[in-house]
Amino acid sequence: MRALREAPQRLAVSLLAALSSAAAVHAQTSGQARPVAPAFEAERLASSPKHGWPTNGGNLYNQRYSPLADIDRGNVARLQGVWRTRLGGSGLAPQYSGEAQPIVYEGVLYVSTGADDVFALSVASGEILWVYHAELEPGLTTVCCGWTNRGVAIGDGKVFVGRLDGRLVALDQRTGEPVWSVQAERWQEGFSITSAPLYVDGKVVTGFSGAEFGVRGRVKAFDADDGKLLWTFYTIPGPGEKGHETWPADGDIWKKGGATVWQTPAYDPELGLLYFSTGNPGPDFNGAVRAGDNLYTASIVAVDAKTGEYRWHYQQVHHDLWDYDSPNPVVLFDARIDGRMRRGLVQVSKTGWAYILDRETGEPLIGIDERPVPQEPRQATAATQPYPRGDAIVPQSIDIPPEGFELVNGGRIFTPFFGSEGRAVSPSLYGGANWPPSSYDPERHLLFVCASDVVGNYKADADLETPADGEHFEGSVVGFAPLPRTGIFAALDVTTNRLAWRYRWNDQCYSGSVATAGGVVFVGRNDGRLTALDSDTGRTLWSFKTGAGVNAPASVFEYEGREYVAVLSAGNVLVGTPHGDSVWLFALDGGLGPARDLDTAVAPSGAEGAQAADGQGAAGEGAATAAVGAAPNAAAGKAVFERTCVPCHGEDGLGGHGGGAPLDQIADAEAAITTITGGLNNMPAFGGALSDEEIRDVAAYIVTDLFPK
Repeated sequence: MRALREAPQRLAVSLLAALSSAAAVHAQTSGQARPVAPAFEAERLASSPKHGWPTNGGNLYNQRYSPLADIDRGNVARLQGVWRTRLGGSGLAPQYSGEAQPIVYEGVLYVSTGADDVFALSVASGEILWVYHAELEPGLTTVCCGWTNRGVAIGDGKVFVGRLDGRLVALDQRTGEPVWSVQAERWQEGFSITSAPLYVDGKVVTGFSGAEFGVRGRVKAFDADDGKLLWTFYTIPGPGEKGHETWPADGDIWKKGGATVWQTPAYDPELGLLYFSTGNPGPDFNGAVRAGDNLYTASIVAVDAKTGEYRWHYQQVHHDLWDYDSPNPVVLFDARIDGRMRRGLVQVSKTGWAYILDRETGEPLIGIDERPVPQEPRQATAATQPYPRGDAIVPQSIDIPPEGFELVNGGRIFTPFFGSEGRAVSPSLYGGANWPPSSYDPERHLLFVCASDVVGNYKADADLETPADGEHFEGSVVGFAPLPRTGIFAALDVTTNRLAWRYRWNDQCYSGSVATAGGVVFVGRNDGRLTALDSDTGRTLWSFKTGAGVNAPASVFEYEGREYVAVLSAGNVLVGTPHGDSVWLFALDGGLGPARDLDTAVAPSGAEGAQAADGQGAAGEGAATAAVGAAPNAAAGKAVFERTCVPCHGEDGLGGHGGGAPLDQIADAEAAITTITGGLNNMPAFGGALSDEEIRDVAAYIVTDLFPK
């Protein structure tokens, strides 16, 4: 089945809006109105959730742990679907990724799609109670890594969502109608919001993405009541601030220094501190113009939650050249280390190491040593780098050179590079732990980490011009070395920084996890399965086909005395997984079986219950077919290229942040059509996601406008 074309998609979403509005009105007028979230006290949100999933990390510690144990390693194999709700095609187009973890409160589930649309669903029935349509401008050009949204926050009767266009919006929790909306930052200047906001103590806190566009990173807090800005913390310190001396004194490159924040912060109510980790410096792969350590890039940072004032930082990578940033959320824990109870935090970065620190002081709880590293004067490399004592989660060297590469320094971590000749390094910016959140079991003191083993092909441009606001500022083009990309899922003991167990997957791990007191860890797979693993051994106990890539963390909660698992099944553009538009709810002895086929078309909205024994809804027949012999339209193809291809191949087609191969070697339109339709090497097939016309048009744009032959 081919995806429905854009016009039918808009029609389906419009019909869904009308139906959802009617459902919301019905819910209020028929006595079905549900209680809304209070102005939560932080101490309440700090405990492990039971009757719902009230914040993105499960609790303010970002532990993603459920204390429920009715579903355990002995009975998890009996899990079946309770309902499956289709979201009317929201986020189904090729540029979108579904990465949001559901929020659950008093019988209502709230979830966002890659299009920044927000849905409220009944836990009891799967009915869509209301929907908020973001209606993002199609011409957004400052989206780094696919169009995505990682979830919402609730509090004080509102649902809060950050948008790709830099807006922060508060919705009425009962109806989905906007209460307030603020332009938190301008997308035209390179900013976007991809992470779930954090509601705490009457404030809404959010970071901003955009390091690839030459921005100065920041975290902001807004009044939850009216959206008034309360404070701003800049992750690149300005003149006179601690850390500014780590940037060149003879220029203002620090104003485009990066260090954006890709995840929801953690919060300790007793200490009053917010914790987050930061992204790469700008320009990304070219350090020649930014000599120094470049604080607070690739760092863990603590700030005062009331004022946004700096408290401490720990830099994980000095003068980062490799995009070894830290998009994985910070996790807080309390544990006995070396005989003493400690207030700790742990964060796993793209280096593949866990950094375990005292959350009061920022000092390492388990040793981290500064070691000399290979030098490249043209890159102004740092003399040393931090090496945590303990086990790395992913390989940090290369045993055998990839074809076409001369191995330098064993391809080890921190191997520098310069010039146009590619250098293979492990891990790469696609390896280690990326955004998929880790989960933590406070009884076992195990951190469950979703990571990837991906060798990079690094280059650096000798010349670099400072771009205008909103233009790419990456300093080079990087890609994959010609080796398989595999996943790593591991359990790490935070009291020793040693692995308890580790498994290699045959595909990248690109879904966060959730742990439970039942000894089960839930994690999604690219092929559309939600799986359950044994916490103690990593052994797979259960899997269930959902119909699309499960690239979002699940949520576990209790409702009316029954334990449930909920997950978004929607796919991901960067790892090329099948797209879909479903939310699934699971319970022991549910009546809905696995999906037989992949979601490849817009389906009718609404829930499918246990009576649909095969788990399938209507497939959305009626996809348009291409007009035979129609002439290609390169102008239309440019629009398809910008929304679908740029995240991986870059605006110029020579390679982007997603590691896509340069397109200048494509011989002709026929070769382009074949590649786009069927995929090639690391590129997924788009034959089921783009129409014949779109494929023909984008092929024409590539070979006639982008790289004229």
